Amino acid sequence: MSRQHTVLIIKPGYSETFVPHVRAVCSLGDVLRTTPILHLFKDHHVTWLTDEAAVPLLQGNSRIDRLVTFGDLKVLEIEGERFDKVVNLEKVPELCGMADRIQAWKRYGFTLDPRTGKAAACEEAYESLVIRTHEDAQRLTRSWVELVYDMLGATWQGEGYLLGYQPKTSECYDIGFNVNVGTLCPLKAWPADCWDDLNARVAGKYRTSYQQCLQDLDGYMDWINSCRLLVTNDSLGLHLGLALGKQVLALFGPTTSSDLGHWDNLHIASSPTPCACRPCYATDCVLDETCMRGISPALIFEHVERILV
Repeated sequence: MSRQHTVLIIKPGYSETFVPHVRAVCSLGDVLRTTPILHLFKDHHVTWLTDEAAVPLLQGNSRIDRLVTFGDLKVLEIEGERFDKVVNLEKVPELCGMADRIQAWKRYGFTLDPRTGKAAACEEAYESLVIRTHEDAQRLTRSWVELVYDMLGATWQGEGYLLGYQPKTSECYDIGFNVNVGTLCPLKAWPADCWDDLNARVAGKYRTSYQQCLQDLDGYMDWINSCRLLVTNDSLGLHLGLALGKQVLALFGPTTSSDLGHWDNLHIASSPTPCACRPCYATDCVLDETCMRGISPALIFEHVERILV
């Protein structure tokens, strides 16, 4: 009987794979966006090293044989093991160093450059993981998951997210308003009065709900699952909606939708504001009005009517 191949995936979400910065807060969206690679390792024994905050996204996933978090003593066991493949999608220097110390036949993702003490792309992954600048983002033609698949020597053919959590709710709302965004790019948020305007337009015709369970990831996923259509900013909720098979209407301004790829249940509404700096991914806007203000509630209402027909 042949030995089962082993793979270690390092993705706690401290650094978004294709964004230059590194931060101490877990990006749940980036963790979820990594799960399509599990389709490539369905015949492997998979160990996934992540942050405690991301456990609800991954726990119960049939493609993950061992889920380990930082602070768990099992991390020490991992460092002493040998894997067939190590996939490190983090740019944190300490994690790159740890990944390099683990014995493996093949490495993908990021390694530690001993000359600079910073993350560098592994040789096989260099073309895929060269971190895009603002100008690169404007010219981006391939989706996030396509680039990661390319890094692993594969071709993405539409494989979706693999969410471990099984929601406990059924649909009871026609529309969910996913209004919040993270602190990294607050400009992604559609203004509050626009949400209220949209709510007034759909009142009496559709059952609606504003975002719930902001401090409870399990409850948040249950809420998304209770919605037939999710109207959302560019945020974690967008990706969770796709993973849960919901119709998703996503609003884009300072960020780009081009890295999402094609999804049958995804509908895009981009700001028509003529702004040369988009996508800027900025925390502050130098203009009088943000580009998200350019997305009219009347236009979003038209989208909603078409989707829910």
